Amino acid sequence: MKHAIKQLLALLLVLSLVFSLAACTDKPEETGKATEPTTTAGKNTEPETPTDKDEDPITWATRNPGPTDGIDDPVTPELPAEAGINAPELHYSEKAPVAGSDSYGMAGTARLASGESRPVAPGSAGEDAAPGDGDGTDGTVLPGDPPREPLPPAEPLKLTAAEWKDNDNWPFFTNLVNNGTIAFPSFGLDPRNRVEVQVTNTALTASANETVLLLDAEGKVLWTARTDKNGVSYLFWADGQTPDRVVCGEASAQVQVEEPSGDSQSKTVMKPLDKVVLDGSGSAPAQSGMQIMFIVDTTGSMGDEIAYLQKDFSAIAERVGSSGVSWSVNFYRDEGDEYVTRTNGFTSDVAEVQAKINAEYADGGGDTPEAVAEILTECLKDRNDWKEDSVKLAFLIFDAPPHDGKEAELQAAVNAAAEQGIHLIPVVASNADRETELFGRAAAILTGGTYVFLTDDSGIGESHLEPIVGSYEVELLQDLVVRVIDEYRP
Repeated sequence: MKHAIKQLLALLLVLSLVFSLAACTDKPEETGKATEPTTTAGKNTEPETPTDKDEDPITWATRNPGPTDGIDDPVTPELPAEAGINAPELHYSEKAPVAGSDSYGMAGTARLASGESRPVAPGSAGEDAAPGDGDGTDGTVLPGDPPREPLPPAEPLKLTAAEWKDNDNWPFFTNLVNNGTIAFPSFGLDPRNRVEVQVTNTALTASANETVLLLDAEGKVLWTARTDKNGVSYLFWADGQTPDRVVCGEASAQVQVEEPSGDSQSKTVMKPLDKVVLDGSGSAPAQSGMQIMFIVDTTGSMGDEIAYLQKDFSAIAERVGSSGVSWSVNFYRDEGDEYVTRTNGFTSDVAEVQAKINAEYADGGGDTPEAVAEILTECLKDRNDWKEDSVKLAFLIFDAPPHDGKEAELQAAVNAAAEQGIHLIPVVASNADRETELFGRAAAILTGGTYVFLTDDSGIGESHLEPIVGSYEVELLQDLVVRVIDEYRP
């Protein structure tokens, strides 16, 4: 009996151990969160689970992209709840340039679960995102990343412009005046009465940089100008004056003005005068080098044009070349602004000029007229660093006319430019009105310059006034500026 009892206890002990082992085998692990096995590509796998001893949740999510419902269509994983971070929600606002391309992507902010918003660089998301976006190296904002600024545009502002030279299209100009389509004087500048003078040297070739005078019968000087590289100068007289002869050194020639016939009906009618050719001069110093000046309106409406110079000036200077070329950049606003005029001397140091341009920004103004008379007086009349033997160009970049009451000051500045051979090249920007156009055209005619106007073709900035001119060709502003400089180059 005792022996049977012992055998029964031993059997019970063995059964107890078996049941204990079975229970341990079926019990889930307590060290982590229970997970369900997933099937991927026919294999039964267990995804890794981040713990406080494992890598951070973002690294885990990167290494474990989650299941796929198709070979090329991965399902975006949700970050584990333990991370306390949700995937960023993108809120797009506007089109912005994608760096390194001509396309535009959506720019906006990434809003995290915490409520914090961070900038998203153009091209980091959206339909136009470049291949490879989202890896954290191309501007994509990921949770935990520091804020990033939007990537800058890849290319400079592509402003477009065209040119019209009234001195080369004089019959067209005279018709506009005679039929009353346009009227002068404009702020005291009157280009209607003109004589063109061609000066040749003893070899009968063009003589540049010659001083030519227009005199009346009493020997009073009515106008003084310099010949360009083609030996041409333009001389003007005002209503009430009667030109008698042109003089260049020892050479002179009589001129005769043909009075208009018929009833002018109180309109100002152009007085025809043939072109005058003077032979036998050639005493002027040979031209060498170029002085190129930019005169820039920096009031509040000129942001696009200032940005253009900041981006394109160095490229313009490189294309023009450094041999014998010096630059000067000058700025103006108006009374009551931070400054009225800010002038700088000529230098061949392009980096120095670029730094001065980069330091400027559009501000001030408020009313339409600006300090045009004041800046032209300082840059054209009162400067003493224009060289006798240089080719001289002054680009006036502006969108508003001078103040009324400045007519005498403007006439003196433009007369001084003509006497020194400074060719004034107005570049009229957006929102300019008709009186700004006529002022710019008059200044260009009187100084042997050319009239430049921005166009709407670029799609940049506000609307640009369509000038009253003939047919013209639209170009990138950078190309046009370089071409004009080359055309005046000796």
